[in-house]
Amino acid sequence: MYKEQITRRQFIRSTVVFAGGVLFSSYGAGALAAQAKRTAVDQVTLGKTGLKLSRLGIGTGSKGGSIQRALGSEGFNRLMRYAYDQGITYIDTAQNYRTHAMVGEAIKGLPREKLFVQSKMPGVPEKPLEVLDQYRKELGVDYIDSLLCHCAVTKDWEQERKRLMDALEEAKDKKIIRAHGVSCHSLPALTKAAQLDWVDVNLVRVNPQGTYMDTPAETWNAKSDVSAVSPVLEQVKLMRKNRHGIIGMKIMGEGEFTNPEDREKSIRMAMQPGMVDAVVIGFKNTAEIDEAIMRMNNALAETA
Repeated sequence: MYKEQITRRQFIRSTVVFAGGVLFSSYGAGALAAQAKRTAVDQVTLGKTGLKLSRLGIGTGSKGGSIQRALGSEGFNRLMRYAYDQGITYIDTAQNYRTHAMVGEAIKGLPREKLFVQSKMPGVPEKPLEVLDQYRKELGVDYIDSLLCHCAVTKDWEQERKRLMDALEEAKDKKIIRAHGVSCHSLPALTKAAQLDWVDVNLVRVNPQGTYMDTPAETWNAKSDVSAVSPVLEQVKLMRKNRHGIIGMKIMGEGEFTNPEDREKSIRMAMQPGMVDAVVIGFKNTAEIDEAIMRMNNALAETA
């Protein structure tokens, strides 16, 4: 009941083309040329899931969610409603951010069918479905669009989290969630994620500066450098081949890209055709939303 029919026009608009990147070869150039003007707030298809979300998502986990929590309920609500009014329908949250209840309050009254809500579950809870029920209660929703295993770092994370993965598969069958996947914080974990059929959605750390990118070491949130970019992009290429949904995170380097040139460079990379389906950025004010939309629109226009 949740999957939408994809029209020929929508298919053409969402056709993936690897072009303009060091590691990507172009294909389907005719379809790309024929597509309509792309924007930051287009409704795009998330890999093989068939689900739709806005190309730009609003994150609620900057510095572990502390940036968004510091806005207070009223300020956070205004920011979320402003994002929605601009066409941003993808909302990214997690248990660790402690923003579930804030998101639930902010989206109250909005059309549920127009929203794409993604959350994440850490570790391996004893009773994952009960934890998931708590998430739904906090968010005030009957279902969560995408639920990810949060912060995988080991090369064998799929064995370590088998109980959670099985529970999420059951939740998907029951339509409590619509898709499942993983967010990775090391190259070994990312490499495993790219290979797994179970993964519907990958949340991937990506920026051209290599800031907080996944490294060969099985460490959490290690700050990396530009040498980490190419190995990550190789895995993104495999994810694309396997029809995984791909969402880019750390586009602003965990907030460290205070130089406008860095933000521009990162967004231009992310908006290359075939790189990711969507991106999530944690905002703290409306000016940051406006800037991200502007930069994304400009980058998308130049790759049309």
